[in-house]
Amino acid sequence: MKVGRERRRTLVCQELVEVITDYLEGALSPGDRARFETHLAGCELCDRYVEQFRRTILQAGRLRAQDLPDALAAELLDAFRGWRG
Repeated sequence: MKVGRERRRTLVCQELVEVITDYLEGALSPGDRARFETHLAGCELCDRYVEQFRRTILQAGRLRAQDLPDALAAELLDAFRGWRG
């Protein structure tokens, strides 16, 4: 979350989106976690985004392979094979 050589004191929405997984996994430094949570406290849209992300993870964790139709499972596998982060 560094910008150039200087670290910003406040977090902007785009930065939050880029580090949400680290936040939810507890992988942010204490300072970055504080910046993240300070931003959430003042940004309703990001707060909703994080809550939606949490609910998505919860629901996805309940899926079983047999819950997906074969065609959808194949389509998802193809999409993930072609995706590069």
